[in-house]
Amino acid sequence: MSGAPPEKKRRRNGKAVCALLLATSVFALLRPAQPYAQVTELRGEVSESAILDDQQRKTRQLSIAQDQTAQAGATTQSTAPTPIYQPASPGAVQDDDAAPATGSIFDPPEATDDPFADAPVPVPPRRPSSATQGAADQDEAAETQAATATTAPTDDEDTAETDPINSRAVTIDSADRQQLDPGAERAEAIEGRDRRSEDDPFAATGIKLGSFVIRPTLEQGLKASSNADSSSEGKPALLSETTLRFNAISDWRENSATVDGYGTFLKTLSGDEVEEARGRVEGTLNVDFDNDLRAIASLGYEAAPETASSPVVIEGTVEQPMSQTIDGSLAVEKDAGKMRFALTGAVEHDIYGDAKLSTGGTLSQKDRDSTLYTATLRTGYEISPAITPFTEVEVGRRVYDLRVDSNGFERSSTALGVRAGAELDLGEKLAGEFSAGWLREAIDDDRLPAISGATVNADLRWSPERGTTIGLIGQTTVEGTTTPDESGDILYSGLLTGEREIRANLIGNAALGVGWRDYVGSDGHDLILSAEAGLTWWLNRYAGLTTRARTEKQTSNLEGRDYTAHSIFVGVTLQP
Repeated sequence: MSGAPPEKKRRRNGKAVCALLLATSVFALLRPAQPYAQVTELRGEVSESAILDDQQRKTRQLSIAQDQTAQAGATTQSTAPTPIYQPASPGAVQDDDAAPATGSIFDPPEATDDPFADAPVPVPPRRPSSATQGAADQDEAAETQAATATTAPTDDEDTAETDPINSRAVTIDSADRQQLDPGAERAEAIEGRDRRSEDDPFAATGIKLGSFVIRPTLEQGLKASSNADSSSEGKPALLSETTLRFNAISDWRENSATVDGYGTFLKTLSGDEVEEARGRVEGTLNVDFDNDLRAIASLGYEAAPETASSPVVIEGTVEQPMSQTIDGSLAVEKDAGKMRFALTGAVEHDIYGDAKLSTGGTLSQKDRDSTLYTATLRTGYEISPAITPFTEVEVGRRVYDLRVDSNGFERSSTALGVRAGAELDLGEKLAGEFSAGWLREAIDDDRLPAISGATVNADLRWSPERGTTIGLIGQTTVEGTTTPDESGDILYSGLLTGEREIRANLIGNAALGVGWRDYVGSDGHDLILSAEAGLTWWLNRYAGLTTRARTEKQTSNLEGRDYTAHSIFVGVTLQP
């Protein structure tokens, strides 16, 4: 009996193992199953908009735990019925993460003991609660923004990697701006931005009237003159001078129109008695057609007493008679490649008032009234955008209201002229035109010689530097007369002007004038010289102080035509 045989020992050991396994199984079966309720938390970097507050995160975690418990409870069915899903709107469905584990969305699941029963058919997910839905929407928005921030280009990638919460995605617009202007800095706030200075802070703002902007200017002051009426026997006087100027410009989209005018009124306060008024108004209309065709129409009216330098002198008058001028023109311009064509027709009618004699009564000047018709054809070629040479041919007819004047002469005439010149266009630096040629006006009466001579015309504007403008105007005019045995004269006149913006509110101007009159049929001639300088000091945009000094002198080899006049003006200028 030293021991049990090995085979018996193996049998006993096998029985012991089986008993142990059986006991373990029974113990396991008797122990109740624990539901799987572990909640895992996602970790990782998220964007700023993906962070939820504590209450929303806790609500979401609780919802997830309930869903997972429902999925893991296949062996431990809940006895409470599943809430019935009521859609908020037609076609609404439940989210996947909140759907019930089994059963229908209308009826609770039925318990069964059949282990081989078919698995429940998946049903549409149940609509989550408002808190859960809000958390899900914020998650979706956070994921979208995070994806955008990942794909959009940024200026500082290191900052985005180290501080993802405070990093801000670069928008497409800002990226484009940085691409176009890499060195651009962030614009400062409006409150701290310096105000941009105006080009002319003292320019008139104007008055809006319909489709026009009107800029009137009123100048009122005192004028002291050494020769009040600018005559050979003139006397000094202190006068009140009032000048109203206005400019109206249209704001049309295509065509344009301008109206310019002025009126000056003089009244003696002390000294030589003078009372006169003069003025002019002129309107211009520009119309553009197709095929580089343009039309320019103008109409003007002027009324003023005759100046002391008039070629017709009426002795023994109380004051200079009034003269009126009505003029109009129509020009049609056409561009064909580099060729420039222009045809202009003009009409000018002069009316002279009766002269009041010192002995009483009046002297009619109706025999001086006349109408001048002219037609001008211009042909030019554009060498460059800056210069366009041209030639002109002019024909005209002067018709007097009285075919025969009071002295028995037929004063009507026919004119023919040719000119050559150039148009200049160098932008703000230099612009305008000049020309030179010859003009001949033949009078119908054979007893009177034709008026002929060289012509010079110019209209140039030159700006050597900003704030400085220099202008040059030159004209050649044929003047008629009713003096017996005389045809008239040719007047050459030139005016050089300058304007300088000394300061923003201080404007200086100056002018030099010269005139030469050559009488036809006699050896007479006149020389007229003038000079003027002035200053305007703007107190503000609407008011300023103005002063100017002027001198004028005429010398002639004809008796009784010499005179000299000096004047000083001080006043105020008002503009709206």
